[in-house]
Amino acid sequence: MRALPPSASREERRAAGKALRDRCSRQSHETWKPAVSRFDPIRALIESSEGRIPELVPIRYGRMMTSAFAFYRGAAAIMAADLARTPATGLRVQACGDCHLLNFGGFATPERHLIFDINDFDETLPAPWEWDVKRLAASFAIAADHNGFANSDALGLAARCVRAYRKHMRRLADLRLLDRWYQRLDLNEIVASMDTDRFKRQIERHIEKASARTILENDFPKLTQFKNGRPAIKDKPPLIFHHTGRAFEEFDAAVKRAFHRYRTTLPNDRKALIDRFEVRDAAAKVVGVGSVGTRCGILLLMAGRDDPLFLQVKEARRSVLEPHVGMSRYDNHGERIVVGQRLMQAASDIFLGWTAVGTKHYYIRQLHDITIKPIVEAIDFAGMLRYADWCGWALARAHAKSGDADAITGYIGRGPRFDDAVARFAVRYAKQNERDHQAMLKAIRAGTIRVVRE
Repeated sequence: MRALPPSASREERRAAGKALRDRCSRQSHETWKPAVSRFDPIRALIESSEGRIPELVPIRYGRMMTSAFAFYRGAAAIMAADLARTPATGLRVQACGDCHLLNFGGFATPERHLIFDINDFDETLPAPWEWDVKRLAASFAIAADHNGFANSDALGLAARCVRAYRKHMRRLADLRLLDRWYQRLDLNEIVASMDTDRFKRQIERHIEKASARTILENDFPKLTQFKNGRPAIKDKPPLIFHHTGRAFEEFDAAVKRAFHRYRTTLPNDRKALIDRFEVRDAAAKVVGVGSVGTRCGILLLMAGRDDPLFLQVKEARRSVLEPHVGMSRYDNHGERIVVGQRLMQAASDIFLGWTAVGTKHYYIRQLHDITIKPIVEAIDFAGMLRYADWCGWALARAHAKSGDADAITGYIGRGPRFDDAVARFAVRYAKQNERDHQAMLKAIRAGTIRVVRE
């Protein structure tokens, strides 16, 4: 679709989006059949570990091997390559790039309101909007199988999240542009609107527990100990550890340089806040599934004996989308992530910034704060349907900020044709993911891949 000027009317944008069906029908999105020349997923997995800390890579594989769902979480590069071969309209948004159901959740805004939103942006780049929708839908199909739901339930969950995306994208397209940017999903409001059921009670307990959590009473005693009267981060190898000897001296010097550069990326009011804290300790930390083996860590800062702050430092590598959509406009991948996160989220962490150490790029944010993550295995089918609604809603809101909501709405239409097509794709791709997971297990048995089970 040729770029329309900002002055184009809503009707013109929707008509242009609808016209895209002629070259990319909505039904075509159900297509998934691996090409005869499809890449070797195990080779792709090994290549995605290049540049990671070698001794931590087996932990990554050990986490991925536990289930097809865990494998999916760590295989964003594999699916990005597959999605690049699927039909697309040509409309782009700021894409998450690793859009699965566990990369959504509840967290506190700077004003301490609880909202529901996307919360992982390591792979974010401008890309086709369909890719996020398809990866999210496939994650629900895979989770349904993981939880032992029926095949029809997997199809229903995938369709449900796409339906929510379609409905809320249309609602957002009806708003003025500025009003789209003001939108947010208030977690307490959407939970209060639910009928009383098991999932509602689970979420309410999560909210109560997360809201009662404090850095001083929870994180500080759990993560620190006093050495010679000074607080220090506890070692819990191999997941949290300090470097020793010469490596420690180099690490300490690098942390100080990186923190100084990080400070310069903050707005002036946040600089005034961070300057009230002093960095007391830094340690390496293994996080997540897809991030295992990258250079990540935590910083302990103090503004007084009883006034701690923990920051998480994560290495920012090339997005898995980059080989398929082009390079980022930002030289620093940490900046790429921060800009993408601010563009997609309704509200972002006040300490969000980026830095670099040599050729390695990083971004920094607050550790934990108030976060509410779903426990997929504990959610029944009714709860999963509600959760699919929330994820589709949140993704539509994020895409509507950066993309042409009218054109996307014009293309999708009012009926379920697009929902059903993507749902069928999701179920088919779930089977592909299972085959790739089995190939990984075979490679482990053959000794091609070495794993460490925690």
